Amino acid sequence: MLTSALKSNIIPNQEYLLQGSVIDSSAEVLHNRLRGLCDAAETGPETFHDHEMCFSLKASSPGGTPQQQQSFLLRVRRALDHPEYPWQLRYLGQPELGEKNQPTVLRSCIDIACTPNVVEFLSELGCRIEFEYVLKGYLFRKGRMKVTMSKIFRMGQAKSPDSLEPMTGSYLVELSLLAPSGQDAVADEIKVFAEQLRPLVHLEKIDYRRLHSFT
Repeated sequence: MLTSALKSNIIPNQEYLLQGSVIDSSAEVLHNRLRGLCDAAETGPETFHDHEMCFSLKASSPGGTPQQQQSFLLRVRRALDHPEYPWQLRYLGQPELGEKNQPTVLRSCIDIACTPNVVEFLSELGCRIEFEYVLKGYLFRKGRMKVTMSKIFRMGQAKSPDSLEPMTGSYLVELSLLAPSGQDAVADEIKVFAEQLRPLVHLEKIDYRRLHSFT
């Protein structure tokens, strides 16, 4: 049962994460480097073409004012290249930077396979869509670690996945690992692998609070 699994600490609900970017002109070099370092070097990486929507839901404690309300985010993703795949509902907690010597960002992460009517279900709950985009890219695996190179596209006025416009001239690169709570030693494993990708890409802990201060 889920309760027993949580008590036994066997559910991978913590994501260890480093992020960076590489410009389009250098993406092929990084792609080849990852292909050599990661598993299944002969067959190459998996590809993906996904549509992701981000929903927010306001939550407040009894007696709280509107200013005290906090929102949490839910992400819905579907595979455009494999419409037969289940949709994915993901909850991501607030990123924790920890101490300076903590190698990675740490955040809660729960993934659930679901049906296409999840969007209607979230709307009925009072969730509001904040933004949406399309991702195309490559997925590499190294043991339990996952590396993605994602090109992010803005959807056109028609809100159709077919009318796409690149948001930047670079790829988002993410190195992550899902593990049960308390397995902080895996963060060092991620850091060691990230060092092998320098100087092609610098994967770092991103402080989202600093990014918000610039918006």
